Amino acid sequence: MDMTYEKKLPVSSLTIARFVDNISSREEIDQAEYYLYKFRHSPNCWYIRDWTIHSWIRQCLKYGARDKAVHTLNNKVQYGIFPDDFTFNLLMDSFIKDKDYKGAFSVVVEVMLQEAFDLTSTQLLSLHVLSQYLDTKPDLKWEEERNLGAALLISGLKQENTVGFSAQLLGCSLLGKVELCQGIRAVYHQMPLMWTPGYLNKALAVMEKVSALPAHVKLSKEALDALETILQTQSSTAPESSETEGAGDSQDSPDTTNVEKEMERTKLPDYMNRFQELNGKLRSHGKVESESMLTLTGSLIEEKLAAIEATDIAGYEKKLQEWEEERVHLAKREKEMREKARLEREARLAAKASS
Repeated sequence: MDMTYEKKLPVSSLTIARFVDNISSREEIDQAEYYLYKFRHSPNCWYIRDWTIHSWIRQCLKYGARDKAVHTLNNKVQYGIFPDDFTFNLLMDSFIKDKDYKGAFSVVVEVMLQEAFDLTSTQLLSLHVLSQYLDTKPDLKWEEERNLGAALLISGLKQENTVGFSAQLLGCSLLGKVELCQGIRAVYHQMPLMWTPGYLNKALAVMEKVSALPAHVKLSKEALDALETILQTQSSTAPESSETEGAGDSQDSPDTTNVEKEMERTKLPDYMNRFQELNGKLRSHGKVESESMLTLTGSLIEEKLAAIEATDIAGYEKKLQEWEEERVHLAKREKEMREKARLEREARLAAKASS
């Protein structure tokens, strides 16, 4: 590949795929990282194959280089690493087995940013990771609170049950806190979120929706307590300055951001009254679940994951077959093009010799 790059010729997706597939040591992981970066910045960058990304993550896990997998994932624009759902699951699972929930959370954040919650197994694993991470009582910066809130909200939207609605409630509550402290732009900037203000209002809307659903759908007391704490704390806290460094790299002026925050703060008394009313309604109808998010998520996984795994494995095997067919087709085209180039070169040499 070095010779190809030196001659300023394009490296094919098959070449980089073969290099990644043939990794046989930890040292070669570093070399492959370099070539993935080079390929991403080459004319053929668009053609990196899904199986190459899958193979890269697998090789990193196989040779104890999980940090490299996460690094290339966090810097996906520079390396072109956009995994599919099954590959995300593999990486998450490796962190879960090691009980490294902070590392697993970083993977869930990437799943959220890529909006890759299509598989039910990915949704359940993500919710499991988020509840485990919350259970460690992490000390979060506002950016981490935003990421956690967004991951809870988006993964929760995929589940029409107690866990899903509780995740939505907690996610909106955390995003509402960030909105009050940093402004609405800090919430949606470079995030797959709506830019309309009022995330605390959205949390209350979740409560209202659940109150009208069948009796088996409830809200976790843990999520309700979190929203109540945020409302009480923010009601008694003076507004923060919007000059916090890196607050969404906001292009809005501090005055505009402060006005938006102040407008939202004026609604806090109304939010608190609505919360108390809805909370009372939920309790009177027996729709408050006393079990923790961690316990609820664990029960949901035990109930559903085994059944979904069979479907996921069948889908994975089908995808492997499709990848192999595509690989064979590309290898055949590569061989034909090389043969054509050889014949053209021989024809030019013959013509030159005869003249």
